[in-house]
Amino acid sequence: MQISIIDAFTDRPFAGNPAAVCLLPDGDWPAEQWLRQVAREMNLSETAFVRRLPDGDWALRWFTPMTEVPLCGHGTLAATHALRTKELVAAEPVRFHTLSGVLTATPRPDGRIGLDLPTAALTGTAIPDGLVEALGSPVLSCRDTGGLGILVAELGSEHAVRGLAPDLAAITRQPARGVAVTARAEDPEDGYDFVSRYFAPAAGVAEDPVTGSAHTALVPFWAERLGRTELTGYQASVRGGLLDCRLLGDRVRLAGHAVTVVEGTLRARPW
Repeated sequence: MQISIIDAFTDRPFAGNPAAVCLLPDGDWPAEQWLRQVAREMNLSETAFVRRLPDGDWALRWFTPMTEVPLCGHGTLAATHALRTKELVAAEPVRFHTLSGVLTATPRPDGRIGLDLPTAALTGTAIPDGLVEALGSPVLSCRDTGGLGILVAELGSEHAVRGLAPDLAAITRQPARGVAVTARAEDPEDGYDFVSRYFAPAAGVAEDPVTGSAHTALVPFWAERLGRTELTGYQASVRGGLLDCRLLGDRVRLAGHAVTVVEGTLRARPW
C-alpha cells in the first residue's frame, strides 16, 4: 500500500500541517485496530485512509495517534492532493464519503484545492471551570460545537493567542476533544482577519499546526462579528498557515495548497 506525508495549507515543505495519506486497496475497511496502529506509527496529527468506492467516489477516514475524528480539513486536503498527484481521479470535484457526510474537494486554477465542509453548529456556553487556569489567559467568551467536539475560546487580543503556553494536562480535563483559541487580528494589513491556535492533547495532538475542522467553527464565529462571509484566518502555530475562508450558510469553504514531502510503501498489511 502506498503511503505519503503531505504538508497541507502551505505551498512549501516543512510548513502548514503534515498528514499521512494511506491509499487502501478496493474493498472493505481493514480492522479499526489496524487503522489505529498505523496512525500511532505515523504519529502525526492526522493519518487519512482512502479507498475507492464502486461508483468512482472515495471513502475517507481520519485518525489521530489516539482516536478517530469526525472531520479533518487538512487530512482531506492532503488526500485530494495525493489522489491528483498519483492521477487516480479523472473527474472533479473529488467526492469523499466520511463521518461528516459527503465532502467535495475541487482543484483551482491557482494550484490551491478548495474544500466544501459542513458548518459547525455554534452554541454559546459558560466558560468551563478550569479553562482560564489551563490556558493561563483570561477568556472573553466560549462557544460549544456539539458533535465536532471543539470548544472555541475567544481571547482579548492576537498577542494573547500567540503568547499562550497552556497547561496541556489541564486541557485534557476540559469537556471537549480540543480547544481552539482565537482573537481578532491586530492589524488587517497583515493579510488576515483573525488568528487562532488549536490544542487537542486528549486526542494525542498537543498543538495542531493548521486545523481545517476548527475553522468550520471559527469562520461562522468571525463572520457574525465582522459582518463578512469571506475571511482569511491565520493559525499561529510554529509552522503556521493561512486559510482562505468563505461562509455559505450551512457550508464552509476553505482553500489551500499542499506539498508532498515523503512517498513510501506500507508493508504492515492488515490481512
